[in-house]
Amino acid sequence: MIYIEDNFLDEFTFENTLMYLAENEFKKVTAGEKDFWCQFSNDDFDDYVISKIQEIENKNIKNIFSFFRVSTNDIDNDWRIHADTIIMGEKPNRAIVLYLSDSFKKDLHGTAFWEHTEMGETMPMDISDEEFDKILLRDSNDLDKWNLKSVVGYKPNRLLSYPCNYFHSKYPNESWNEGRVVYVMFYTVD
Repeated sequence: MIYIEDNFLDEFTFENTLMYLAENEFKKVTAGEKDFWCQFSNDDFDDYVISKIQEIENKNIKNIFSFFRVSTNDIDNDWRIHADTIIMGEKPNRAIVLYLSDSFKKDLHGTAFWEHTEMGETMPMDISDEEFDKILLRDSNDLDKWNLKSVVGYKPNRLLSYPCNYFHSKYPNESWNEGRVVYVMFYTVD
């Protein structure tokens, strides 16, 4: 199930988070063959998000990995359609994207969900590491291998939560010069 929660952070937390991000530098982090520009989140922010998600889902959750991420027209601008079935050696159930920065795009943009021409809308949870890597390396930027299913629109302070095995990407494969800033968290549900 996909769900959306607008005005996720209270106004004070939202504004302080934007100030914190503006005062600190996003640094290049390489994961596999992909570069990301990130700032790592702190425990207070993570605990706040976890508490709010537990209220929404009425379940206990465990954060596997979380961070802030930026993309612009010059960095992190490929499609990279993927699923997040293995994170930090663990298999999360769900992921969130919390849109933070103002948007400077007029056309539809946000997070896209895709259907792979061979595998369908989800990555099998029991897929081998070899097959997982093959799909990411071979197909993640080949739009002939994908059918667009839906796009959740970008809006500052909107939280999007979805199962980790759903194929997804930012939409479109471009951002804006000021930077598309999001908070990402992968988690398990008890």
